[in-house]
Amino acid sequence: MEFKEYEEKARKTAVYPDRGNNLIYPVLGLAGEAGEVVEKVKKLIRDKNREIDAAFLEAIKKELGDVLWYIAAICAELGISMDEVARLNIEKLYSRMERNKLHGEGDDR
Repeated sequence: MEFKEYEEKARKTAVYPDRGNNLIYPVLGLAGEAGEVVEKVKKLIRDKNREIDAAFLEAIKKELGDVLWYIAAICAELGISMDEVARLNIEKLYSRMERNKLHGEGDDR
């Protein structure tokens, strides 16, 4: 599936207060879902000695899908596309790679 198709389909399922003029709701949702991804990994370490099995993969895919949904909602609220976000991210990373700046800190390295 391409980002554009995903964005269109995800937007049809976006039901929250003042949709189209409410950046805060999807940003808070993203934080919550990212926390759920973190929890799954924490429990993998605590309970399963870091052993990744099929059940973990299915569970983490669902949580990552929820993260993706909120990213799509944030993009929609801001009027930007996920394609644009992805393209700019890869351009930034390749620029850092070409300048041997993948390691380190700061957005402007």
